[in-house]
Amino acid sequence: MTKRRKRRVWSDDEKRMICGQTRVPGVSVSQVARRYDVNANLVFAWLRDPRFADAAASDVARFLPVEIVAEAKAKAPMAVPTTDGQIEIELAGGHRMRISGSYDPEALARLIRGLSA
Repeated sequence: MTKRRKRRVWSDDEKRMICGQTRVPGVSVSQVARRYDVNANLVFAWLRDPRFADAAASDVARFLPVEIVAEAKAKAPMAVPTTDGQIEIELAGGHRMRISGSYDPEALARLIRGLSA
């Protein structure tokens, strides 16, 4: 009398995990199949199934096309000293400021950043 093996039912998540392990460099399908006590031909069948092969392939590193373009240079605010002791600043967005007398450089820088954003 021979002992019959009970047929194992693999969930989709288990199949994805097993297929994913076949994509590890240096690991063969037969090694993974032995690890889980499954026939290697069954693992190959799972790999042909897009539901499981795609998940395994997504773990593989890939190169993506990249295009390097020149960075657009923003027009720097220009400070133009006038003859009457004022500073006039014209920003790229069309804003214009006139400053006369003493001023706080940090507050002015925050204002310029706020207007440039």
